[in-house]
Amino acid sequence: MARRSDHGRPDDPPAPGGAPVTLAFMNQKGGVGKTTTVVNLAAAMASAGRRVLVVDLDPQAHATLHLGHDPADLGASVYDALLEPDRAPDAVVESRHRLWLMPAEVDLAAAEAELAAEPARTARLGAALDTLRGRFDVALLDCPPSLGLLTLNALAAASAVVVPMQAQFLALQGLSKLLETVRRMSHGVNPSLRVAGVVLCMHEEQTTHGREVVADLEAFFESARGTDAPWADGVVFRPGVRRNIKLAEAPSFGQTIFEYAEGAPGARDYQALADAVLAHLEMLKQGEPAPPPAVVVRATAEPARPAP
Repeated sequence: MARRSDHGRPDDPPAPGGAPVTLAFMNQKGGVGKTTTVVNLAAAMASAGRRVLVVDLDPQAHATLHLGHDPADLGASVYDALLEPDRAPDAVVESRHRLWLMPAEVDLAAAEAELAAEPARTARLGAALDTLRGRFDVALLDCPPSLGLLTLNALAAASAVVVPMQAQFLALQGLSKLLETVRRMSHGVNPSLRVAGVVLCMHEEQTTHGREVVADLEAFFESARGTDAPWADGVVFRPGVRRNIKLAEAPSFGQTIFEYAEGAPGARDYQALADAVLAHLEMLKQGEPAPPPAVVVRATAEPARPAP
C-alpha cells in the first residue's frame, strides 16, 4: 500500500508558512484510544485538505499497522530518523492522499538506550522534522504510553499536546502527572509548548459519572485562563468519541474508520472532532483566547455543570 516518491519525499508543493503545526498525542496509560485518535484525526484532516504527517513513536507500531503498513516491509523508519535526523525524508512513506507516515519498528524500543549518552538526546525528533519543513501542514505524533525519552522527544518538538483519555476519575489523577511533565518541558526545553486540550475517547456521555468528570475537566481549564500555565488555552474538545465497535475493528483491516465504516458513529465523531481541533488551532494561531467549550462543539453534547 505504501507509495514513496523520489527519495521518500512527498511530491506536493511546499506548505505556506513552512513549519507544520505539530501535535503530540500522549497519555501514559495504554488502551485509552490514543492511536485510534491519531490515525482517524489524521485521515479526517487530510480529507479536509491538509497535508498530514503521522509520526509513529510507539515501538508497538500500532499506528503503522492501523494504516495498513507492515513495519518489516518498509525501509527507513522513525528509528533511523532519531539516530540520524538527516535521514528523516527517507523514512516518510505516502499512505493515503495527503496523508504520510513516518513508521515505527521493533528496533525503536532500543532507541532510548542508544540515545541515552548522546548530546541533545531530546532534540533528535525536532531536528528530523526540521528536514521536512515546508512539506506538511500538520504533524501528529503518536507517543508511547510512557514518559521516556521517546515521549520527551515528542514534547521537545511539539507545538501543542493533545491528551486522549476516558472520562473516569482515575484518569484525572494521571492527567495531573502528565500536565506536570508538560510544565517542566515548557519551562526548559520547549518554552512554546502548550496543551491544546483533551479528547474524550470511548465516551459515555449519558452516565452521571462521565458528565461529572467532563465538568471537572472544563472547570480546571477555565480556572487556568489568563495564567502562564501551558494549559491556559486548553479545552475539552467536542464531540466526545462514542464507544463504537467499528473503531475497534478497523485496525485489523489496516483501514481508517472512514474506509472501513464511513457511516458509523465513530466516523461522524472523528470528522466533527477534526473540525473542532483545526478550528481551535487556527484560533490560537491568530492569538485569540480560548473559547468556552460550547464554541468548539460540533455535535450535541451534555451541558457542562457549573464549576464547584
